[in-house]
Amino acid sequence: MSKQAQHFFLEDWLKSSTTTTPIATTKPTASSARAIIQSWSNLRNSLQTQTFQLLHLQSLQTLLNSQTSINVADPQAKLLLSILSSSSPNLSLPPESHPLFLKLLYIWVRKSSKPSQALLDSALPILSNLFNEEREIHFSVGSLGVLLLGAISFVPGLSENSRKACVELLCKLFEQERGGVMAVVQGEFVPEVLAGIGYALISSEIPYISRILDCMFGIWGKGKGLSGSVSYGLMMLHLIEWVVSGFINLQSYKKIECLCGEISRTRKLDSALFAVVMVAAGGLRGLIKAPLIGTRAETVHNIRISLEKCIAVVARELISKTGSFCHSAFDPNIRLIVQCIALSLARSGPVSFDPSLLLCITFASLTEVFPLRSFYSRILDSLHKNSIQLGLSEVKAHLDSILFKEAGAITRVFCDQYVSADDEHKTMVEKLIWSYCQDLYSEHRRIALALHGELPELFGDLEKIAESSFLMVVVFASVVTKNRFNSALSREIQLDVSVGILVSFSRVEYFRRIRLPEYTDAIRGVAKNVQENEPACVSFVESMPSYDDLTNCYGSVGLSEVEYNWAKDNVQTARILFYLRVIPTCIERVPASVFSKVVAPTMFLYPLYMGHPNGKLARASHSVFVSFMSSGKDSNQEERTLLKEQLVFYYIQRAIEGYPGITPFDGMASGVAALVRFLPAGSPAAMYCVHSLADKAKSLCSKAMTEDAEMWKDWQGDSEPSKKLLELLLRLLSLVDIQILPNLMKLLAQFIVELPKDGQNMVLDEIYNQVADSDDVTRKPALVSWLQSLSFLCSQTTFTKSTSSSSTDILSLNTVSARL
Repeated sequence: MSKQAQHFFLEDWLKSSTTTTPIATTKPTASSARAIIQSWSNLRNSLQTQTFQLLHLQSLQTLLNSQTSINVADPQAKLLLSILSSSSPNLSLPPESHPLFLKLLYIWVRKSSKPSQALLDSALPILSNLFNEEREIHFSVGSLGVLLLGAISFVPGLSENSRKACVELLCKLFEQERGGVMAVVQGEFVPEVLAGIGYALISSEIPYISRILDCMFGIWGKGKGLSGSVSYGLMMLHLIEWVVSGFINLQSYKKIECLCGEISRTRKLDSALFAVVMVAAGGLRGLIKAPLIGTRAETVHNIRISLEKCIAVVARELISKTGSFCHSAFDPNIRLIVQCIALSLARSGPVSFDPSLLLCITFASLTEVFPLRSFYSRILDSLHKNSIQLGLSEVKAHLDSILFKEAGAITRVFCDQYVSADDEHKTMVEKLIWSYCQDLYSEHRRIALALHGELPELFGDLEKIAESSFLMVVVFASVVTKNRFNSALSREIQLDVSVGILVSFSRVEYFRRIRLPEYTDAIRGVAKNVQENEPACVSFVESMPSYDDLTNCYGSVGLSEVEYNWAKDNVQTARILFYLRVIPTCIERVPASVFSKVVAPTMFLYPLYMGHPNGKLARASHSVFVSFMSSGKDSNQEERTLLKEQLVFYYIQRAIEGYPGITPFDGMASGVAALVRFLPAGSPAAMYCVHSLADKAKSLCSKAMTEDAEMWKDWQGDSEPSKKLLELLLRLLSLVDIQILPNLMKLLAQFIVELPKDGQNMVLDEIYNQVADSDDVTRKPALVSWLQSLSFLCSQTTFTKSTSSSSTDILSLNTVSARL
């Protein structure tokens, strides 16, 4: 361990542990070899002449600028110590030179493969005198002094007396009265101080471990220390991990027990709670590498339990003090502890279940990892104060934060804790997640409508966080389906959970940007549950936004000053699309009264859904109509049959009004095919459908021929709307019931004989092919006879461009009907 550690500076590793990306630091320009040689020469001259001037201070700085490349050998270290220890009144060192001397001596200790023991021994009284001579130790001197003393104590082969003297001096720097702990450390030097503590911990004997830990906890002591932060917490976590790993490599299990025992003691709760949590997590992370063999396995197991309990005690204390996290969501101290609990669990490996941990990590996920509700509230407030850029900076800072980047790991721990929880806590957490989905849906709608497409960068950053929260919800829901549906849970609760997942998925559907197997599997699992139970189906369908909510933003969004365009409400549109896709899977269990009250008003909204510019939504709306028309085949439900008849009139009216341009032809064609197939024989609604289609086809054809007289030269591959509609009418010849067929044939004949000769020939060929391929022995004879009569009529007529009904060149409709 010691040899391996010689190749890096521990403080640099601690800095890198606070982020998932390389730290972009501005390093001083490295000095040239000539400048380095000249600097050492200047320092030797300083000792010889017993003077110290600005030139010598600059020489020290030149050497430090190349700290990553230079090696300080024993002779140079002796030179530095000699200057520091000189008693000449002419060689008076300015205070700003002391940190430079200490840092160069640290480089000597860390980079030398075997520093001189005599020099190390002689350095201790010199350093002691330096600290004692300072009237008030500057924090840079105190911090680098801790770093250097810790590094010296870590040197292999150092005498025990010198090692103890190092640790004693290090502790006294924290305990001395002049300036207290703030004389030792301030924010910019925290990594150096923690590194010095780490070196000292790993090299000290058991009696010193508790004292050194007290020094570390004292950095954030109440009322006299630094303010805590997630970065400081992560440094402590990985510092203790490094120490424990070192003890494992050295087979020092007694020291591990002592260290972790000191961490676990409840009296440490008098220290900053965030520090307690992160230090305990560091011990857990370090123990992951411990070999579990023989009696050591039991020792490691017991140590892990004590450290896990330490974190759980902090969580329990937090919950008992706050009562409800909701009332303390913006307390900085509470937020810091919750953030640290989430990160500690994410980085310390598997942790046993504890209700307090589950509640804390749930709260952390919903308020700290994905703090959208807080962002939405503050942004909406700032819109009225013209300070929205503040919101932009906060959101960007969160996207770059370590907490957000660890969202996946935190979600994994959250799900693991949920799986081990009892039913009471599972239900509690589920409700919190579903409530979060509701808030996410409603508040994101408000933001989208309030911004009016402005500040796209801010809105885009919010959606990045929302997309990640969607992944969290999906992963959690997937775990819920696998865990709850395989347990001895009552059927009623399983159905409630299923409906809750479906409704929540509808609310976060807008944020789905990628295809996820967990998402698909979860929907299939819960939809299968729901579609087998009528109350569950009704509950899901009735959760659909009402007609008023869809067309009026004031009640559901609460922005009365916003001019609401519901056709552009993408968040709401995505939710409705989800419902329209799922409802067909459970349509058999949806009573006609519920469908009429909830689904039909939404489905027939015009032009938003049946003819929405979003093709997926329009097709889904038509698919719902098809599924309802084909439902209830095995039952004689008068109410359902009556509703089908009523809906057809609305459906055809809405569909034809929007065709072409709004209503998608494929959706309308599938709807028409379903209604003529599943309505009772001779249904007036089916008759209305046929007449409406024929009228629309005539209207479109007349308009098209006016604009393009050559439109009938090619039938195949033409996208002309009138031809598509005529093609649909021809397909109905084989679909409508035998009671409506004569009426359809009459309408088609009246339409076809008015077509130009090219059009007549193409349509007759199409009908001929269709009749020839038919094996329907019931309707084929009638179609053959009709086709022969129609062919004869077409051969007797000549197309004219005149539209006058008195023209002698066009057979009257009554004549056509009579001859047929």
